[in-house]
Amino acid sequence: MRETYRLVIDCPDQVGLVAAVSQFLAARNASILEASHHTDMQLKRFFMRHEIDASSLAEGLDSLKASFSELASKFAMTWSLTSSVNKPKMALLASKESHCLNDVLHRWHTGELNCEISCIIANHQNMQKYADWYKIPFHFIDFSNKAAAFKQIEKLLEEYNIDLTVLARFMQIVPDELCQKLAGKIINIHHSFLPSFVGAKPYQQAYDRGVKLIGATCHYVTSTLDEGPIIEQEVMRISHSDSSEDMVRKGKRCEINALANGIRYHIEDRVIICQNKTIVFN
Repeated sequence: MRETYRLVIDCPDQVGLVAAVSQFLAARNASILEASHHTDMQLKRFFMRHEIDASSLAEGLDSLKASFSELASKFAMTWSLTSSVNKPKMALLASKESHCLNDVLHRWHTGELNCEISCIIANHQNMQKYADWYKIPFHFIDFSNKAAAFKQIEKLLEEYNIDLTVLARFMQIVPDELCQKLAGKIINIHHSFLPSFVGAKPYQQAYDRGVKLIGATCHYVTSTLDEGPIIEQEVMRISHSDSSEDMVRKGKRCEINALANGIRYHIEDRVIICQNKTIVFN
């Protein structure tokens, strides 16, 4: 696998910014494999993602970071420079439904998701069989005491040094304190095309409303339920003849695709959070 460096920048929009970054990379003979730019005219902010062929550079990642920091300070950048070789550590949280969990595990197993799945945490014991199949550590958490259960989860995430926590149809509300601690590093799949039909039983809500499109939303988790920055959404057309059970069945396809794409965009450093929105260079 070819190693690449991902340079991601978020800063105030200003004249000469792109030229300065281009000159910095050109001076080091950097081969740019992918370049993405976006300017938010309302906020007057500039966003950039460059993917660079690591083999084209004479210096390593740490040296490149040190060199770039001076330029970053000049333009007041919030920035990151990472290597594709360093796989983020991911934890999967699940409840009863297994379709999202299974899909993520399969995509990881086949190499579609370039990460390390460190553990699976669930509040239903029957999820262990999937962890055992893929030889991934499994932890059952009893939720009879929710506060204690989330303390256990928090401890496990720390022990495994997790970079990204994924709620793969984990049907528990994450407490505010943990949401804030994991801000920008915890994502959820909601079985609805947000902002419509938040909370429980969204397919029944959609059926009662007589919608013609259903969908699923992958978003970052915040302390406000189902209102975090949206990463990815998938939709599917339905008709009056579809029952709420049909919507559940069909909606699962939206859920697995939205979640898989959302995870991939995040672990490939394609997502920049800006207030309650995202810029996704997909």
